[in-house]
Amino acid sequence: MAPVTPDVLCRFAIQRYLTGRWLLVAACVFLLVPGVGGCEPKEPALQSDETQPARTVSSSNVPSASGRGVEAAPRIVAFGNSLTAGLGVSPDQSYPAQLQRRLLEAGYHYEVINAGVSGETTAGGLRRLSWILKSRPSLVILELGANDGLRGQSLPRMASNLAEIIEGLQQAGVEVVLAGMQIPPNYGLDYTTGFASLFERLARDHSVTLIPFFLEGVAARKELNQADGIHPTAEGYRIVSQTVFDVIEPLLKKERPLSLPK
Repeated sequence: MAPVTPDVLCRFAIQRYLTGRWLLVAACVFLLVPGVGGCEPKEPALQSDETQPARTVSSSNVPSASGRGVEAAPRIVAFGNSLTAGLGVSPDQSYPAQLQRRLLEAGYHYEVINAGVSGETTAGGLRRLSWILKSRPSLVILELGANDGLRGQSLPRMASNLAEIIEGLQQAGVEVVLAGMQIPPNYGLDYTTGFASLFERLARDHSVTLIPFFLEGVAARKELNQADGIHPTAEGYRIVSQTVFDVIEPLLKKERPLSLPK
């Protein structure tokens, strides 16, 4: 009989979750936190690094009213973890890249920057805030918190980190869209309900737009997730990008400024 290793136990646990709504939410974050439960990520988790440049997913030939190309377009920064980074698919199939194409199809000439880092927590995101602001975004899609929840970290601390990120962005004149997330019920009713409601409360208290559930229509659907049962496929990310587009469209302007704000 083959030895029962932590990796085997981890895979078994994931398979057991396949029947529940919470598989994708639990596994996608749990496996990206090195050393948790003995489950090592199959892909190396990127670490927060303020010197790491953001990954621009827009094309250099994006049309602009000024005729000067994408450099004159206002910027949308997708700020999050592996679900934003697009772990497991090619860069042009990540949700930020697909959102870029969807925006252009609809006549919105914005530059989308993929600032996703696998394994990111709200604390790591807070440390990256000054780096995010250096890209001078007009709008930020904030998708953080799931790693905190799956680690069972303090909800007040998580809320404080997210609030500080939101406030820092708002003070810089940046529009913020907050992505809601959920965690599996085995963390206890009080914790799971508190986790989910935290995003709603932050959105209300800071007057920001909320995406109720970032993975709506994708989580726990086998055909929309990769073979590992963890990360969305290209089609799954397309659905995510449409979910995001539907929420942010009312905030966008087709008659955009000719240059980025100074």
